[in-house]
Amino acid sequence: MALESRITQEEIKREPEKPIDREKTCPLLLRVFTTNCGRHHRPDEFARGNVPSSELQIYTWMDATLKELTSLVKEVYPEARKKGTHFHFSIVYPDLRGKVYRLRDLGNTISGRKGTDDSMTLQSQRFQIGDYLDIAITPPNRVPPLNPRMRPF
Repeated sequence: MALESRITQEEIKREPEKPIDREKTCPLLLRVFTTNCGRHHRPDEFARGNVPSSELQIYTWMDATLKELTSLVKEVYPEARKKGTHFHFSIVYPDLRGKVYRLRDLGNTISGRKGTDDSMTLQSQRFQIGDYLDIAITPPNRVPPLNPRMRPF
């Protein structure tokens, strides 16, 4: 008889997080790399100690939400402030089996709209100090249709 787990991904993501006292906890340096073409950087752009040139350095805490990080990026890039701009977040981390980096999807936010990933935190997604954050910024006029059943042909 096979046993089946009844724990869903949503329940896993809802693990209780320890509250962070930002007055007493030192912030971490988050190295953020952005593109404004809607695509993430390739993992090989992080190889051998190299990093892409579009780096932002943000001091924040592990309980920072994607919406909070979105607002910090919009302060630096005025063109990303337009309503409907999409921000797609990925964690860039070193693969311990080799000398390569991997990207793992984190979530999405949309400028000017509320979304399901807005309150997602770095801590809830197992972000580790030393990992990078890669954000693919897509202007509102270049966003693909939200419905995957809609085809351009």
